[in-house]
Amino acid sequence: MSTSGPITEFPAPGLRDPFRYITGHDAEGNAVFVQTDNGDHRAVMLGGAAAQNIIYSAGSNPIELTGNVDLEFAKNRPSLHIPNGVCVRMIDFAPGCKSNMHRALCMGIGTVCEGEVELTLGSGEKRILRPGDVSINRGAMHQWRNTSDEKPARMLYTLLDIKPLIVNGKQLDFDMGYLMKEYAEYDEGEGDKKAE
Repeated sequence: MSTSGPITEFPAPGLRDPFRYITGHDAEGNAVFVQTDNGDHRAVMLGGAAAQNIIYSAGSNPIELTGNVDLEFAKNRPSLHIPNGVCVRMIDFAPGCKSNMHRALCMGIGTVCEGEVELTLGSGEKRILRPGDVSINRGAMHQWRNTSDEKPARMLYTLLDIKPLIVNGKQLDFDMGYLMKEYAEYDEGEGDKKAE
């Protein structure tokens, strides 16, 4: 990990605090906004290299909306990804921030909202993503880097659970490296791939 300056809260300096608008239905069945706020479970990550904001989470897929079951689930801080569920996580990266190479065993759909981010795969292949660009990560080892040494970058990730991933007859392992320090309290961080 490298960074030219710590982030002390979400949002990162220079980025706006996003609103989320959650819809639902009133007692008569009319479509209404049931919640308007700035997200839940904000946290500074990795000593200020990044900060996250949980935009939405649900403990099932298909998602149970009846009786606001999903909104009740979302009151608790979710893990990195949710078995049989979904997590939508916004991450601000400090200028120059570079993650370690890692793999979360989930479908990670990442959209660049602000700045420019380099995505490097375990093979060494690289792509530069700009605002509006989307990465569909299907369990690949990868690394993120904010290409600017002056401005923060922001990405929005939708993380969906997957079935065990078999490549060349071998089941791939969860491997977050030092990023697991942010998620070590969760079962998926147990074992030899837990933070060192």
